[in-house]
Amino acid sequence: MEFEAWWLILFPLCFGLGWLAARVDIRHILSDSKLLPRQYFEGLNHLLNERTDKAVEVFVDLARNHSETIELQFALGHLFRKKGEIERAIRMHQKLLARPELKLHDKQSAQFELALDFMKAGLFDRAEELFGKLDDTEFARAARRHLLDIYQQEKEWKKAIETAQQLRDTSHTYQHEIAEFYCELATSSITRSQPDEARQLLQRALAEHRKCVRANLLLGELAANEGNYDAAIEAWLKIESQDHRFLPFAARKLLDAYDRLGKAEAGTVLLKGFLSTYPELDMLDVVVERIAASESEAAAHDWLREELRRNPNMTGLLKLLEAQAKAAPPERQAELDTMLRLTQESTRGLSMYHCASCGFKARQYFWRCPACNDWESFLPVRGRTRA
Repeated sequence: MEFEAWWLILFPLCFGLGWLAARVDIRHILSDSKLLPRQYFEGLNHLLNERTDKAVEVFVDLARNHSETIELQFALGHLFRKKGEIERAIRMHQKLLARPELKLHDKQSAQFELALDFMKAGLFDRAEELFGKLDDTEFARAARRHLLDIYQQEKEWKKAIETAQQLRDTSHTYQHEIAEFYCELATSSITRSQPDEARQLLQRALAEHRKCVRANLLLGELAANEGNYDAAIEAWLKIESQDHRFLPFAARKLLDAYDRLGKAEAGTVLLKGFLSTYPELDMLDVVVERIAASESEAAAHDWLREELRRNPNMTGLLKLLEAQAKAAPPERQAELDTMLRLTQESTRGLSMYHCASCGFKARQYFWRCPACNDWESFLPVRGRTRA
């Protein structure tokens, strides 16, 4: 590449322009900083050193003596809310809203912050009103997300569906949540003895999210309650193609339906087949109880031993030890009791369901985690900490 003489002029020129721009920026920053009150830097220093209470005292005094510091008052309101001083946060944001010279953007921002204060205080009706006024503003989407939280806490599932539909985009379709909202409505309809309405809502849930296991579980229960056991079995068997890990949730219901149809053996064979195909399924208890009831305790133990040889697991071992301890002669009772106790202690975690989002543990399965409020985040296999 040939050297061009004019580069000798270009390089110093670019350097000089950059130096000049930097000087102008630095002078501008220094000029602005001189206009800031000394208390501002004092409060900032407290914040940097994690002395929040001291910072709040300084900023309150600063805001009182310098009414033009709108950004500072917003920050102060946020600090109050973060510290749990909700009343002070509300008063701060209400005072901001009352200022007649407030620009439109700042007014909308104050409305949003005040709505957050009301939400934190549990005043959902007042928060909902303010969030609703922020449609067609840059705060609309964030307001709708908070409205969705409110509607879920208040169990206003119809409003939750409408809001989630407004929020859906390519990054988040909300299909899982909307399907669960329809299931919640259906559960309410079942409680009010309105099965037809419940069935329609569950079909909407499946139209929204075809892998909504909960919808088919409830459809099966509706059919079984009406004595239509063939339809109930059909609904529950669809769970295998949705997520086979949920099959244990329908295991006892399936056996009961087959019993009602006079096909008890077919039901037992079905569950044995599921365990053969999906060894991780949590339905050993159900199959062992069924074999013991329909054949004998000895037959159930023989089947369990064979199952353990094929698929060794702690749950099956615990079940076998329990059976052996029951039938043990007196001279072996103490030994087996000790083995059983140690095994129970080591497998205690296997009896818990885990939330994949936050790790919350519970003996009961929840469609919505009580800790993080995520839907369908509990793993359907006990003892699992991740999918």
